[in-house]
Amino acid sequence: MLDYAAFPEQRQDLIRKILQENGRVVCTELATQMKVSEHTIRRDLHELSKEGLCKKVYGGAVLQLPDAGNFLAREQKNPAKKDMIAQKAATFIKPASCIFMDTGTTNLALAKALPADLKVTIVTNSPAIAAELLRHPLCEVIMTGGQIQRASGGAVGATAASQIQGIIFDQAFIGGCAMDPEMGLTGFDFADCEFKKAVIAQSNQTIVALTTDKIPGVARFVVARTRDIDVLVVEASMNPDVLSAFATQDVRIVCA
Repeated sequence: MLDYAAFPEQRQDLIRKILQENGRVVCTELATQMKVSEHTIRRDLHELSKEGLCKKVYGGAVLQLPDAGNFLAREQKNPAKKDMIAQKAATFIKPASCIFMDTGTTNLALAKALPADLKVTIVTNSPAIAAELLRHPLCEVIMTGGQIQRASGGAVGATAASQIQGIIFDQAFIGGCAMDPEMGLTGFDFADCEFKKAVIAQSNQTIVALTTDKIPGVARFVVARTRDIDVLVVEASMNPDVLSAFATQDVRIVCA
């Protein structure tokens, strides 16, 4: 058996592998597994965090995800999984309500999943989602204005932010780049994340639908703490330990 105490490079390689597979690591578990001290593991995690691989959290670390690219590139990724999650998320939309549908490829799938007979008012900052919603004859569509970000696929500037200040949403379907039970929902673009915060502040209920490749993990900027999200819609294949960790944060977990 490899002596991990004597081979720090091999020890850190194993930590990298566990992070990639599980999304997070716990110091006490790694120390026991590799027969080294927790101090040694914390030092390893410090080195790995400097590489940008992870972010240190209390008792361990969580995987720091890479930027997934612009809206058009993300649209081609995991379409079947996004459709499955979107079908489940669509069941939460109440007739005659006013909702916000945030930009994002999973929310685009949500727009496509809406029942044809659903009468609802939807505000969105995404041209792609607005165009899809025009296929639903009973859906009133309101789109925020301003410059469209290529990365997010939506308008997130001052114009869009000022427009939503006059609307109270029954529900907001918010997108994100990564989510972790402890760190919450995070994203890569500061302006986009600030806009999402503004929308959440105007909404009575916040719903987030994410594929498993984004959970658990962290991006650069915090959108919302886990306890501030009401419903999290995920794949049924989600790691049970991760689901349990979310449950302790008082968020309703719904599996598609």
